[in-house]
Amino acid sequence: MQKKAKTEERKNLITDLWIIGLSTFLALGIVIFAMQKGLNDFAYDINFPIVIRVFVIGLSQFAVSGLGITIVCLIRKQSFREFGLNTKNLIPALLLSLLCCVPEFLVYASRGYVNSWCPFQSVNTTYEVLRSSFPSNVSAYLITALCWGFFEGFNYVVIRDKISAASPSSYRFFDWGALVCAVMCILIHGAVGVTPEAIFEMVATFILIYGMLIVRKETGNAWGCIMIFFV
Repeated sequence: MQKKAKTEERKNLITDLWIIGLSTFLALGIVIFAMQKGLNDFAYDINFPIVIRVFVIGLSQFAVSGLGITIVCLIRKQSFREFGLNTKNLIPALLLSLLCCVPEFLVYASRGYVNSWCPFQSVNTTYEVLRSSFPSNVSAYLITALCWGFFEGFNYVVIRDKISAASPSSYRFFDWGALVCAVMCILIHGAVGVTPEAIFEMVATFILIYGMLIVRKETGNAWGCIMIFFV
């Protein structure tokens, strides 16, 4: 009976991963098509209020990095809190996750890319949001934080938890879910190359994603993974 329950649970986990994967790639295809049809131009069109523009492109970001896990959690009636959104070991989780950022920071520093710190400055609309008046700036910035910060980080957490539950590792610091997520991040962000610089960046990205997910596993807290995408 117990073996049958485990088999059923594993089957459900694999189904969940298929749902996340298919919804992500479908959303990505739609977003790429929309960008070709003017979505990117819309993001910069000042004839539309900044909050509306950030909301629309934020939806596209959520569709790619948050919709799949949200669908799965609704189907399985799972709360986000089940995936480490708690206060358990919060400070160690945050500090250890920050430590995982050090190699990537050193890679960028060696190239002279270090500049003033501003969360989400790589998002196209962020500086326009900061220049906007209240309450548009606050509303648009919260949307940015939710879509590019919370869901992008939490997406990796849920995927890692599902993979690791379906294929558990007997080694403490080796984790199939963390490995898959790290490789996935490298491929998605194009951090692949054969030059020394590209290899260093690839290794730093791997340490960042794999490390933060091992911290989540060890501490039982996922807030460090989310914090990384804010900083």
